[in-house]
Amino acid sequence: MTTSHLTHITEPPGVAPGTGYTQVVTGTGRLVQISGQVAFDEHRNVVGVGDPKAQAHQVFENLRRCLAAAGAGFEDVVKFTFFMTDIAYLPAIREARDEYLGSGPLPAASAVQVAALFRPEVLIEIEALAVVRE
Repeated sequence: MTTSHLTHITEPPGVAPGTGYTQVVTGTGRLVQISGQVAFDEHRNVVGVGDPKAQAHQVFENLRRCLAAAGAGFEDVVKFTFFMTDIAYLPAIREARDEYLGSGPLPAASAVQVAALFRPEVLIEIEALAVVRE
């Protein structure tokens, strides 16, 4: 599926289809790399301590703000990497992602459970890679 400057290939020949992500996303334009975002508010306070749903929402809001600062939006994201201290948080992450991305094609994604993040109250970290049309 092609949308604007990006092409989403959900089922490359010989590769099992993904669930909740696209296998391949390619495009042309300016590359934007967003560092891993966590559930900090603008004062560096953790939002939603102990609540993965609240943290996921704050992380996606932070990603939205970072993308906007680069002249990009979620429609330009080609890849997310989700880091979480418990893989059981993935549904909360996907729910927040779907709220922010809407019904358009999904980016490529990786989901990784980690032993810990840099602060014990931080449950989720997400980084994004975007390609912005020139």
